[in-house]
Amino acid sequence: MAELGFLDTNVLVYAYQNSDSRKQRVARDLLRRALAGESVISSQVLSEFAATLLHKFPSPPGAEDLAEIFDRLEPIRLVLSDMQVVRRAVQAQHSYRLHFYDSLIVAAAERAGCMRIWSEDFNHGQEYFGVRVENPFR
Repeated sequence: MAELGFLDTNVLVYAYQNSDSRKQRVARDLLRRALAGESVISSQVLSEFAATLLHKFPSPPGAEDLAEIFDRLEPIRLVLSDMQVVRRAVQAQHSYRLHFYDSLIVAAAERAGCMRIWSEDFNHGQEYFGVRVENPFR
């Protein structure tokens, strides 16, 4: 079985955005693998994804369309941000000097037991608390 990964928001966005077909193909492959249980997302990622669709897409989806997207994503394991995740994020922010919301990603990935974070927003190859960042779009 493959090592568990964590999908950052940009992976979900690229899966639904068609402005870059190469990135969309990579993101959709990662999304398919997540639906098969190989990756997780967090409540923060899901919220950021919704905000991006609603506020940054040229033609934002309607409520029904967004609900349909969420229905398709529902099989992906969701890591919730509880008190321990927030505390660990504070430690990550202090230790690595990350933006706090990036620290929440690190803490959620660590909580889920992920070996990697799939993201283009972190430094490729960097490790945080033993979780390695890989930019799938490189």
